[in-house]
Amino acid sequence: MKNNIRDLRKKMRISQDELAKKCGVTRQTINAIENDKYDPTLSLAFRLAVHLETVVDQLFIFEEGSV
Repeated sequence: MKNNIRDLRKKMRISQDELAKKCGVTRQTINAIENDKYDPTLSLAFRLAVHLETVVDQLFIFEEGSV
């Protein structure tokens, strides 16, 4: 699933490591999510949204036919 996490994180000048620590995951997890290699759990998606000061549906881009 495509997402806007990298763009929002960079706009806020937060490193992957900083975001990972705030969300209670590893930097590798953030990297995998940003590179569309891992879809986060719903609770992690909400934690990401909180720390990136947005809402979940602004983080992820639904593509028709991707499910």
